[in-house]
Amino acid sequence: MAVYSMTGYATASTEPSAAPSASRAAALHEPGVTGPSSGNVAASPGAVTVELRSVNNRFLDLSFRLPDAARGLEPALREALSRRLRRGKVELRLSSAADGDGELSAPRGEQLARLATVERSVRELLPDARPLSVDEALHWCRGTTGRDVATDDALAVAGAALEALVLAREREGARLATWLGERVDRLRALAAQAVPLVPAAVEKQRARFVERWREALASAGAGAAVSHAQAEERALGEAAAYAIRIDVAEEIGRLSSHLDEITRLLAKGGEVGKRLEFLIQELLREANTLGSKSTSIELTAISVEMKVAIEQLREQVQNVE
Repeated sequence: MAVYSMTGYATASTEPSAAPSASRAAALHEPGVTGPSSGNVAASPGAVTVELRSVNNRFLDLSFRLPDAARGLEPALREALSRRLRRGKVELRLSSAADGDGELSAPRGEQLARLATVERSVRELLPDARPLSVDEALHWCRGTTGRDVATDDALAVAGAALEALVLAREREGARLATWLGERVDRLRALAAQAVPLVPAAVEKQRARFVERWREALASAGAGAAVSHAQAEERALGEAAAYAIRIDVAEEIGRLSSHLDEITRLLAKGGEVGKRLEFLIQELLREANTLGSKSTSIELTAISVEMKVAIEQLREQVQNVE
């Protein structure tokens, strides 16, 4: 199963009572697509156009921008989107040439006659009612032109746009999975660099303990009373306690386990975004512990590099469905 991004864009257009005639989809930042404005589809007279935009969100958040004639389609459109999408803030915009997008059609004579008859009837009962304006007359005539959005056409073109959006989110998800895999490999390499640094730090500290014990004994005049073997034994005891305090083998082990699980989820695909977000939090916790136990510049630098890589992971994982 593929990994899906929550970021995508798609449009589809159709003529009334015909199958969708044009559909196009593109993930944001894809070459040749700079944003929603680049997805305009030229609609011929009477054409129905559906535009879908999707960005990341913790849950599935659907919003609809529909003409008045298509308000009744919202439940069906909501059900269709909910079946295919699980997370993301998705906006569906439906338009048709019947909306009069800058195009004004003259009302028919019989429409105006009926409207005049209705107005006279109203004014007989309500003599103080003001006359209808030209704008109001045009509005009511447009409402009776019979050019409402056809349900079958709208649902068909919405289905085509939804399929295109799913493909766009899948393509973007594949790119995300590749990028996340590269960051996981980087963290594995950093963990491998940290493993040999701990024994070297313990040995260095053991030698420092021995040297300090000798200096302390010499300054106290007890060098003759305490043999070199006794000083060495005491230093080794202190070094052992020190090694326990700075041991990061457990943190490295847990970090490697989390990285293995991230790799498994990316290979599995599907709805893995929330699990990945949890694992990123755990990775950051282990990196912070590693930094707090650091006793060398090298280990501190590795901890910082890990935090940078984990933060990059966290930012991108938020786009995974």
